Amino acid sequence: MKEMFVWAEKYRPATIDECVLPEFMKDTFKEFLKQGEIPHFLFTGPPGVGKTTVAKALCNELEVDWMMINGSDDGGIDVLRTRIKQFASTSSLNIESPFKVIIIDEADYLNVNSTQPAFRGVIEEFTANCRFIFTCNFEHRILDALRSRFTVVDFKLPKADRKQVALDLFDRLKFILGEEGIDYDLKVLQELLAKHFPDMRKLLNELQRYSAHGAIDSGILAQIADANIKNLIGHLKKKNFTEVRKWVAQSDGDSTRIFRELYDTAYEHLEAPSIPQLVVLIGDYQYKAAFVADQEINLASFLTEAMMNCEFK
Repeated sequence: MKEMFVWAEKYRPATIDECVLPEFMKDTFKEFLKQGEIPHFLFTGPPGVGKTTVAKALCNELEVDWMMINGSDDGGIDVLRTRIKQFASTSSLNIESPFKVIIIDEADYLNVNSTQPAFRGVIEEFTANCRFIFTCNFEHRILDALRSRFTVVDFKLPKADRKQVALDLFDRLKFILGEEGIDYDLKVLQELLAKHFPDMRKLLNELQRYSAHGAIDSGILAQIADANIKNLIGHLKKKNFTEVRKWVAQSDGDSTRIFRELYDTAYEHLEAPSIPQLVVLIGDYQYKAAFVADQEINLASFLTEAMMNCEFK
């Protein structure tokens, strides 16, 4: 059998213990595993935090027959009437397992006018034989009448648990790089973690991409910084305030570095008459940065003013 190439799949945890989660969440799932039973689950939270991985790990540890449907690809009523009902209505091939599991990934894309309302009856009809696990990024897109039939687990990391989960993920990344024989610089790995955390899937995909160069070293940071600035310039050029604000929220908060990078690349990205205006703005907001209470707001304010007053190529 050909070895799995994509790291996000190759190193997907197979058990709850292997999952990178807060301890209180692991304990919850382990209690259900001890009972050999699970309720209908609705896993909600941002992308890449382990919702689908946990769903699969529960199925693996319970040793049940399971099937996965992607709601964004197969969200129509026909899939419910055929594949899902057919699977749910038949007995499990595993005589030791009292039920099957159907995982509906990206369930927030299920049709709200047909598929979601119909699921209410399906869940009630096949509960004795089948459990349903829905995963979604946006819980509010699941109809209230459907959501009430699930035990809801929010995968958004509590602030108190972020540090420990980040440390656990850091150890996991070092293990994966060791398994793949990739040399790495600890500082660079930390910066990559800070940039993409808590999106573990994105982090693994980016790490695999950067590892193609042979090592995760300081040269990667220059690539990341260059890509970041290009993304920012694109948002400024389109005068897309929402994306600019997101960019600021996801940045490392080092406004001094950002000011310097924009200053150094001004001739590359701005029309000539706008360059003096940008330099004045940089000087002004760099001074303010020494006194403001919130650096994120100060940086967002600077970028907004630059967006409104400068012409980008």
